[in-house]
Amino acid sequence: MNKFTFITAVMLMLSGIAISQNKTDISLLWKDSLKQVPSVGSVDGNLYKMLMHHGPAIENEWVGYRLYFDFKTAIDVYNKQKPQLELGKALWYPTPEQQKKGWGSDQYKVGQTVGLGGIRLWDGEKVVFLNPVSRRSARVVKEGTISYMEMLSEGIPYQNRKVDILVRVTVYSGIREAKVEAFALTDEPVMFMTGINHHKGMQTWQAENTIATWGIHPEDVAAFPMNIGSAIRFNPNDYTKIEKGDKEYQLISKPGKYISLWITSACENEKKMTTADAFIQYVNQWGATK
Repeated sequence: MNKFTFITAVMLMLSGIAISQNKTDISLLWKDSLKQVPSVGSVDGNLYKMLMHHGPAIENEWVGYRLYFDFKTAIDVYNKQKPQLELGKALWYPTPEQQKKGWGSDQYKVGQTVGLGGIRLWDGEKVVFLNPVSRRSARVVKEGTISYMEMLSEGIPYQNRKVDILVRVTVYSGIREAKVEAFALTDEPVMFMTGINHHKGMQTWQAENTIATWGIHPEDVAAFPMNIGSAIRFNPNDYTKIEKGDKEYQLISKPGKYISLWITSACENEKKMTTADAFIQYVNQWGATK
């Protein structure tokens, strides 16, 4: 074997290892054709009914997430009962038979809230949706051992000017938690709003850098409703106000051009996550290490 052949063989071997270690996936499809595409765009900012699962989606072996491609730009959750990749076959909506066999399901109910770590703006008095826009676009990327989705909302009216906001959500192989980042592509700083929603009857916990919920969401898509836990972890120094409302915790950031936070979720049918106490114990450990 000559030097070139040896180097090529080593590169192919390492490439194969990297691919085998990427336990993440992406999904962005037109609903009518189910054609997978790398990116989409719309001048009116609304492809909610035209895209499968209403926007871009990503997953690792533990959890799936999607970004709504409309005025809400919220983050929704796909909970799994066991670690495996599912979006390629289930397309976010597995059949009741698949769910009986241990596939995941759409348990989370977003409504008009930010969902789990979604991004909006704050104008000093009220929440500003990333809408209307001059254009909204999204893309999905799978590389190395990660996958991420991005949504760029352009021309948002905000404090007597227009701003562009980029939101990125990244999942990692072997790590349950996902990272949410928001970038203000503008000369002047903005105030971001993020948070985590909750529903009547759910348990909630709040610590200095973590907020968590546990309970059944009032969703009608999943064949078998179950308790799910969700949590966000953040740097409290990035925010001027953290407040629990009737439907969501709202975190208002200090003026700036970038924020990041971590999100995670689990369901009661997972091993070691069968109770609220088990989930909170995991969240406490997670918050201490991030």
